[in-house]
Amino acid sequence: MPDSTETNSLPWGAVMAPAAITLAVTLLRLAGELLHWSPTLFSSAPGGGGALVGISWLVPIFGIYFGIKLARAGEGPARPFAAAGLLVLALALMPLAGLAAVKVLGVNPQGRRMLLVFCAAAVVAVPIAMRAWPALGRTLFAYALAARIPVAILMLAAMFGNWGTHYDLVPGFSGMAPLAKWLWFGALPQLTVWIAYTTVIGGLFGLVAGAIAARGRAAASQAA
Repeated sequence: MPDSTETNSLPWGAVMAPAAITLAVTLLRLAGELLHWSPTLFSSAPGGGGALVGISWLVPIFGIYFGIKLARAGEGPARPFAAAGLLVLALALMPLAGLAAVKVLGVNPQGRRMLLVFCAAAVVAVPIAMRAWPALGRTLFAYALAARIPVAILMLAAMFGNWGTHYDLVPGFSGMAPLAKWLWFGALPQLTVWIAYTTVIGGLFGLVAGAIAARGRAAASQAA
Protein backbone atom coordinates (compact mmCIF):
# COMPACT_ATOMS: atom_id res chain seq x y z
CA MET A 1 0.00 0.00 0.00
CA PRO A 2 1.21 3.55 -0.67
CA ASP A 3 2.77 5.38 2.27
CA SER A 4 2.02 8.92 3.38
CA THR A 5 5.02 10.69 1.88
CA GLU A 6 4.45 13.19 -0.90
CA THR A 7 6.32 11.00 -3.40
CA ASN A 8 4.07 8.05 -2.76
CA SER A 9 0.78 9.83 -2.13
CA LEU A 10 -2.16 8.93 -4.31
CA PRO A 11 -2.53 11.38 -7.25
CA TRP A 12 -6.19 12.23 -6.77
CA GLY A 13 -5.99 15.31 -8.98
CA ALA A 14 -4.85 13.24 -11.95
CA VAL A 15 -7.82 10.87 -11.73
CA MET A 16 -10.64 13.33 -11.11
CA ALA A 17 -11.70 13.69 -14.76
CA PRO A 18 -11.47 9.94 -15.54
CA ALA A 19 -13.36 9.21 -12.30
CA ALA A 20 -16.11 11.66 -13.30
CA ILE A 21 -16.42 10.01 -16.72
CA THR A 22 -16.54 6.60 -15.07
CA LEU A 23 -19.27 7.69 -12.68
CA ALA A 24 -21.28 9.08 -15.60
CA VAL A 25 -20.99 5.74 -17.42
CA THR A 26 -22.04 3.90 -14.24
CA LEU A 27 -25.16 6.05 -13.90
CA LEU A 28 -25.93 5.68 -17.61
CA ARG A 29 -25.65 1.90 -17.26
CA LEU A 30 -28.00 1.96 -14.28
CA ALA A 31 -30.55 4.08 -16.16
CA GLY A 32 -30.35 1.79 -19.18
CA GLU A 33 -31.08 -1.28 -17.06
CA LEU A 34 -33.89 0.29 -15.05
CA LEU A 35 -35.55 1.62 -18.21
CA HIS A 36 -34.99 -1.65 -20.09
CA TRP A 37 -33.00 -0.21 -22.94
CA SER A 38 -31.10 -2.40 -25.40
CA PRO A 39 -29.80 -5.55 -23.63
CA THR A 40 -26.76 -5.46 -25.89
CA LEU A 41 -25.81 -2.11 -24.43
CA PHE A 42 -27.36 -2.37 -20.95
CA SER A 43 -27.73 -6.03 -20.03
CA SER A 44 -29.19 -6.68 -16.60
CA ALA A 45 -28.02 -10.32 -16.61
CA PRO A 46 -25.99 -11.36 -13.55
CA GLY A 47 -22.39 -10.34 -14.04
CA GLY A 48 -23.34 -7.76 -16.62
CA GLY A 49 -23.80 -10.05 -19.60
CA GLY A 50 -20.91 -8.47 -21.50
CA ALA A 51 -22.93 -5.28 -22.08
CA LEU A 52 -21.17 -2.70 -24.22
CA VAL A 53 -21.89 0.12 -21.77
CA GLY A 54 -19.85 -0.52 -18.65
CA ILE A 55 -16.83 0.78 -16.81
CA SER A 56 -14.66 -2.33 -17.17
CA TRP A 57 -14.03 -1.31 -20.80
CA LEU A 58 -12.65 2.02 -19.59
CA VAL A 59 -9.72 0.43 -17.73
CA PRO A 60 -7.50 -0.19 -20.81
CA ILE A 61 -8.38 3.25 -22.19
CA PHE A 62 -7.45 5.10 -19.02
CA GLY A 63 -4.44 2.85 -18.50
CA ILE A 64 -3.14 4.03 -21.88
CA TYR A 65 -4.05 7.62 -21.04
CA PHE A 66 -2.25 7.58 -17.70
CA GLY A 67 0.78 5.78 -19.14
CA ILE A 68 1.26 8.30 -21.95
CA LYS A 69 0.67 11.24 -19.63
CA LEU A 70 3.25 10.03 -17.12
CA ALA A 71 5.82 9.21 -19.80
CA ARG A 72 5.47 12.62 -21.41
CA ALA A 73 5.99 14.18 -17.99
CA GLY A 74 9.30 12.35 -17.67
CA GLU A 75 7.97 9.68 -15.30
CA GLY A 76 8.18 6.76 -17.72
CA PRO A 77 8.89 3.19 -16.61
CA ALA A 78 12.49 2.77 -15.47
CA ARG A 79 12.69 -0.91 -16.47
CA PRO A 80 9.85 -1.79 -18.87
CA PHE A 81 10.69 -5.49 -19.19
CA ALA A 82 10.96 -6.00 -15.44
CA ALA A 83 7.70 -4.08 -15.01
CA ALA A 84 6.03 -6.30 -17.61
CA GLY A 85 7.19 -9.38 -15.73
CA LEU A 86 5.66 -8.16 -12.48
CA LEU A 87 2.37 -7.32 -14.20
CA VAL A 88 2.20 -10.74 -15.85
CA LEU A 89 2.85 -12.32 -12.45
CA ALA A 90 0.06 -10.25 -10.91
CA LEU A 91 -2.25 -11.21 -13.78
CA ALA A 92 -1.55 -14.92 -13.28
CA LEU A 93 -2.15 -14.94 -9.52
CA MET A 94 -5.95 -15.22 -9.53
CA PRO A 95 -6.33 -18.01 -12.13
CA LEU A 96 -3.44 -19.92 -10.55
CA ALA A 97 -4.92 -19.50 -7.07
CA GLY A 98 -8.31 -20.65 -8.35
CA LEU A 99 -6.81 -23.67 -10.08
CA ALA A 100 -4.87 -24.64 -6.96
CA ALA A 101 -7.96 -24.22 -4.79
CA VAL A 102 -9.97 -26.57 -7.00
CA LYS A 103 -7.29 -29.18 -7.72
CA VAL A 104 -5.50 -29.25 -4.37
CA LEU A 105 -8.09 -28.16 -1.82
CA GLY A 106 -11.24 -29.33 -3.58
CA VAL A 107 -12.93 -25.94 -3.33
CA ASN A 108 -16.28 -25.63 -5.12
CA PRO A 109 -15.70 -23.29 -8.11
CA GLN A 110 -19.19 -21.79 -7.64
CA GLY A 111 -19.08 -21.30 -3.87
CA ARG A 112 -18.18 -18.46 -1.57
CA ARG A 113 -14.89 -20.09 -0.57
CA MET A 114 -13.73 -19.68 -4.16
CA LEU A 115 -14.68 -16.02 -4.02
CA LEU A 116 -12.49 -15.68 -0.93
CA VAL A 117 -9.62 -17.34 -2.79
CA PHE A 118 -9.94 -14.88 -5.68
CA CYS A 119 -10.23 -11.91 -3.33
CA ALA A 120 -7.14 -13.00 -1.37
CA ALA A 121 -5.18 -13.40 -4.62
CA ALA A 122 -6.37 -9.97 -5.73
CA VAL A 123 -5.10 -8.39 -2.50
CA VAL A 124 -1.67 -9.88 -3.21
CA ALA A 125 -1.76 -8.90 -6.89
CA VAL A 126 -2.38 -5.19 -6.27
CA PRO A 127 0.97 -4.32 -4.58
CA ILE A 128 2.83 -6.43 -7.14
CA ALA A 129 1.19 -4.50 -9.98
CA MET A 130 1.87 -1.18 -8.26
CA ARG A 131 5.53 -2.06 -7.85
CA ALA A 132 5.91 -2.65 -11.61
CA TRP A 133 5.74 1.06 -12.43
CA PRO A 134 5.06 2.91 -9.17
CA ALA A 135 3.88 6.19 -10.68
CA LEU A 136 1.35 4.43 -12.89
CA GLY A 137 0.45 1.97 -10.15
CA ARG A 138 -0.44 4.74 -7.70
CA THR A 139 -2.50 6.51 -10.35
CA LEU A 140 -4.42 3.39 -11.30
CA PHE A 141 -4.96 2.47 -7.66
CA ALA A 142 -6.45 5.91 -6.98
CA TYR A 143 -8.60 5.63 -10.10
CA ALA A 144 -9.74 2.13 -9.08
CA LEU A 145 -10.92 3.39 -5.70
CA ALA A 146 -12.68 6.36 -7.29
CA ALA A 147 -14.38 4.06 -9.82
CA ARG A 148 -15.31 1.13 -7.60
CA ILE A 149 -16.42 2.71 -4.33
CA PRO A 150 -19.45 4.34 -6.03
CA VAL A 151 -20.33 0.98 -7.62
CA ALA A 152 -20.17 -0.71 -4.22
CA ILE A 153 -22.49 1.94 -2.77
CA LEU A 154 -24.84 1.58 -5.74
CA MET A 155 -24.94 -2.19 -5.26
CA LEU A 156 -25.91 -1.71 -1.62
CA ALA A 157 -28.96 0.32 -2.65
CA ALA A 158 -29.81 -2.08 -5.49
CA MET A 159 -29.66 -5.16 -3.27
CA PHE A 160 -31.84 -3.62 -0.58
CA GLY A 161 -34.28 -2.35 -3.21
CA ASN A 162 -34.33 -5.47 -5.43
CA TRP A 163 -33.99 -3.34 -8.54
CA GLY A 164 -33.57 -6.27 -10.91
CA THR A 165 -30.29 -5.02 -12.36
CA HIS A 166 -26.93 -6.73 -12.69
CA TYR A 167 -25.93 -4.74 -9.62
CA ASP A 168 -28.18 -6.85 -7.38
CA LEU A 169 -28.84 -10.16 -9.20
CA VAL A 170 -26.71 -12.96 -7.69
CA PRO A 171 -27.77 -16.43 -8.94
CA GLY A 172 -28.17 -19.02 -6.22
CA PHE A 173 -28.18 -16.53 -3.35
CA SER A 174 -31.55 -14.80 -3.78
CA GLY A 175 -32.63 -15.84 -0.30
CA MET A 176 -29.63 -14.27 1.42
CA ALA A 177 -30.20 -11.17 3.58
CA PRO A 178 -29.45 -8.00 1.59
CA LEU A 179 -26.62 -6.80 3.83
CA ALA A 180 -24.90 -10.20 3.83
CA LYS A 181 -25.35 -10.47 0.06
CA TRP A 182 -23.83 -7.01 -0.40
CA LEU A 183 -20.85 -7.78 1.82
CA TRP A 184 -20.14 -11.01 -0.05
CA PHE A 185 -20.98 -10.05 -3.63
CA GLY A 186 -20.85 -6.26 -3.56
CA ALA A 187 -18.27 -4.77 -1.24
CA LEU A 188 -15.85 -7.70 -1.17
CA PRO A 189 -15.29 -8.20 -4.93
CA GLN A 190 -15.57 -4.52 -5.80
CA LEU A 191 -12.85 -3.56 -3.32
CA THR A 192 -10.51 -6.46 -4.07
CA VAL A 193 -10.98 -8.24 -7.41
CA TRP A 194 -12.02 -5.15 -9.36
CA ILE A 195 -9.28 -3.04 -7.80
CA ALA A 196 -6.80 -5.69 -8.93
CA TYR A 197 -8.35 -5.82 -12.40
CA THR A 198 -7.93 -2.07 -12.75
CA THR A 199 -4.34 -1.92 -11.53
CA VAL A 200 -3.18 -5.00 -13.45
CA ILE A 201 -5.01 -4.64 -16.78
CA GLY A 202 -4.66 -0.87 -16.76
CA GLY A 203 -1.00 -1.35 -15.87
CA LEU A 204 -0.35 -3.65 -18.82
CA PHE A 205 -1.94 -1.30 -21.34
CA GLY A 206 -0.38 1.73 -19.70
CA LEU A 207 3.07 0.16 -19.65
CA VAL A 208 3.04 -0.50 -23.39
CA ALA A 209 1.75 2.97 -24.18
CA GLY A 210 4.09 4.62 -21.69
CA ALA A 211 7.16 2.78 -22.95
CA ILE A 212 6.40 3.85 -26.52
CA ALA A 213 5.76 7.43 -25.42
CA ALA A 214 8.95 7.48 -23.33
CA ARG A 215 10.99 6.22 -26.28
CA GLY A 216 9.48 8.89 -28.51
CA ARG A 217 10.22 11.54 -25.90
CA ALA A 218 13.83 10.38 -25.65
CA ALA A 219 14.23 10.38 -29.43
CA ALA A 220 12.80 13.89 -29.66
CA SER A 221 15.19 15.11 -26.95
CA GLN A 222 18.18 13.65 -28.76
CA ALA A 223 17.09 15.21 -32.05
CA ALA A 224 16.76 18.59 -30.37
